[in-house]
Amino acid sequence: MGELRPLGDGLSDASRALAEALREMFEGLQVSVRRYAARRQRDPGTFSRYLNGTRLPPWQVITDLFADLAEHRGTAVTTEAIEFVRGLYGSAVDAASSPKHAVEILEQQLADADRVSRRSSVRGDVLGDALLDRTQRIADLETRLNQLEADRIAERKRADELAAAHPDVSGLLQERKALQLEVERLGADLTEVRAQRAAAEGRCNLLERQLEAVEKATAAVLPPAPQGMPKILIVDDQPDNLLAMTAVLATLDQGLVTVSSGREALKALLDHDDFAVIIMDVQMPEMDGYETCAHIKRRPRTRDVPIIFLTAMGVDSEHSARGYAAGAVDYISKPFDPWALRAKVAVFTSIYLERRTQQGGP
Repeated sequence: MGELRPLGDGLSDASRALAEALREMFEGLQVSVRRYAARRQRDPGTFSRYLNGTRLPPWQVITDLFADLAEHRGTAVTTEAIEFVRGLYGSAVDAASSPKHAVEILEQQLADADRVSRRSSVRGDVLGDALLDRTQRIADLETRLNQLEADRIAERKRADELAAAHPDVSGLLQERKALQLEVERLGADLTEVRAQRAAAEGRCNLLERQLEAVEKATAAVLPPAPQGMPKILIVDDQPDNLLAMTAVLATLDQGLVTVSSGREALKALLDHDDFAVIIMDVQMPEMDGYETCAHIKRRPRTRDVPIIFLTAMGVDSEHSARGYAAGAVDYISKPFDPWALRAKVAVFTSIYLERRTQQGGP
């Protein structure tokens, strides 16, 4: 695993072009495959297959290569170079698109959501134990203070007078106040952690349904589309992206509304009230995806419409966390996998139809 493997046999032109570009970048680092894999905590065999073209890497692997190459050379990688490789990557994704690749993407997202859920659960247990401990200590202090006050009840002194006359009481009062402040902080932290876990569990459930959708599509057992299917809103300032997504989602037999800005998206949401999901590019001029999402979530009429963020920046924890904080419920990276995108939209459409049935709609 120390040296580069030869390019794989039978590669498509797109996969070969991407592999050659990645190999050139990697060779610039002047390290072995095994050493670099250890540096980035990746499996050397898998990373080797990325470089010989037999396996398509996640975009994050490529952004890591760019970052490491820039650090090694001491100069930033040019925007032109990044866009060139992004174009190669998009072509390779199109050539390699398959249910298997979609499953890999969704399983990785499921693993990330599961990791957040487990960490939040552990953190919640720690905070819960700390909160219980501080609450018990406050109760003990209350008992001691009540006893002291009972002993001196005949003097009928207020707490501040009592504290002035008895330094030991003053210390207990200060300790109680400090513990009460700590209880408030721990309670707020615990509430936040529980919300994070609930959100992560919700994402896990969605992703499991999306994986099932890919399996059903592969087996060609999807039921016929019911009447009155809801619409899909696609928001992207790049015409090529709108065209590509329209082509991919046209097979779902749903109305597609495409707009090229956040402001147009807000207007479309006023004109229609039957969107099952919104697919929104993050990077847009004037009003980006985060700001547009915040406006949508502030409106009572649209706050419950799920939003999938479409991002070309990779799906690292920082960007995904910011997207979830803004109100998005899912994300997919560009260049997107057609099977994964259809699965996500199909699941949100199913949820929309289930809710409509429960509410007695047509």
